[in-house]
Amino acid sequence: MINREHLKQLHAREEERFLARTPKSRELFGEAKQVMPGGVPMSWMTKWPGKYPLFVSTAQGAHFVDVDGNEYIDLCLGDTGSMTGHSPEATTAAISAQLKKGMTAMLPTDDAVAVSAELARRFGLPLWQFTVSATDANRHAIRYSRLITGRQKIVVIDRCYHGSVDETFATLDTSGKTVKREGNIGAPVDLDVTTRVVEFNDLTAMEAALKHGDVAAILMEPAMTNVGIVMPDAGYLNAVGELAKKYGVIWIIDETHTISVGPGGMTADLGLKPGFLTIGKAIGGGIPVGTFGMTHEIAEQIAAKTEREVIDTGGIGGTLAGNALSLAAMRATLTQVLTDANFAKMIELGNRWCDGVDAAIKEFGLDWHVNRLGARGEYLFQDHAPRTGGEAARAGDFELEQYIHLKLLNDGFLLTPFHNMALMSPYTTAADVDAHTAAFRAMCQELVSN
Repeated sequence: MINREHLKQLHAREEERFLARTPKSRELFGEAKQVMPGGVPMSWMTKWPGKYPLFVSTAQGAHFVDVDGNEYIDLCLGDTGSMTGHSPEATTAAISAQLKKGMTAMLPTDDAVAVSAELARRFGLPLWQFTVSATDANRHAIRYSRLITGRQKIVVIDRCYHGSVDETFATLDTSGKTVKREGNIGAPVDLDVTTRVVEFNDLTAMEAALKHGDVAAILMEPAMTNVGIVMPDAGYLNAVGELAKKYGVIWIIDETHTISVGPGGMTADLGLKPGFLTIGKAIGGGIPVGTFGMTHEIAEQIAAKTEREVIDTGGIGGTLAGNALSLAAMRATLTQVLTDANFAKMIELGNRWCDGVDAAIKEFGLDWHVNRLGARGEYLFQDHAPRTGGEAARAGDFELEQYIHLKLLNDGFLLTPFHNMALMSPYTTAADVDAHTAAFRAMCQELVSN
């Protein structure tokens, strides 16, 4: 239905509008290009729509203001890093108090005990360790899995995302062979040395991958999130858990994004029983954090295979892992911000956002589909829900996404730059959601009027 020439004209108009609205960001970007590759602190920031990224002045709750004074409703929320809202009061108070008492000492605080107990209550795994990011948590869980099993291979899901873990940047080629994913920079070895890739929701492929007897762990999200939301078929996740048991493989569940479904993520919601669980981002309220939980059995096997004399040189941990500041942030965030009551509100708003988007899609006859994941919603450019990461990737349309994101940005709404995802925070309001619905409807109407 989309007239591509019309789309190009609309995009050109929004580019001009963006330039007119953001002269100070443009000026800062010019300076930034002299001291940072691409003019950004991290290379993926070049994917934001427009000629340059916005430069932020302040962020509070569900809104932020750029250096030109333009205010935005933030539906990206740091791609989950600020799912709590920007600078939630309880978290900032805890951080402020801890700053006066010390930030890091390579020694535990009582917050470490309290946070571990709360994580155990939420997710059902009894023992916890802390890192600086979910990427680190995933790396450590993989290394421990190899230690315990004596095996090398890791099974991951096609089009998955688990931070910058080397083993996960793999995909399937047209013949079904595991190869490095497009854009994979500096892979240390061919990916089929370390990794075996299977499609989401494909139990036959999962069992075939495990039958080789060389797999240490399955690392997966319980619902895919970074290629567009892909939900598990009924019974799929429990069946994966059973296959892991059958073949002596450790099941690692990454809840970093799927915590959007509730306080204990999909693990608690569905009663899943992984060997490891990893999570980061949101549980620190914006402070870099990561953690991984494990069963007693796994902890005992790790202890039996490690030596205290060289425990500091095993590739696990880091100087800032489990620092006092991050644990203070996690304690406040988990107990006072990401509460049952706030999740109920966020999920209600997530459904409200999805309802509004779905109504506009249907009104203008667009063959798009909306997926829901608790406080998270997302649309993709096909008329039904995808069952695999490959299918979700094929439903992408970069040209169309860049226009939609830029148009909505100019209208005062920030979506994540990587896909069409919106996330609700405890500070998001019904008025914020309804304003997006009106802007989204107007965008759809203009898009099909050619």
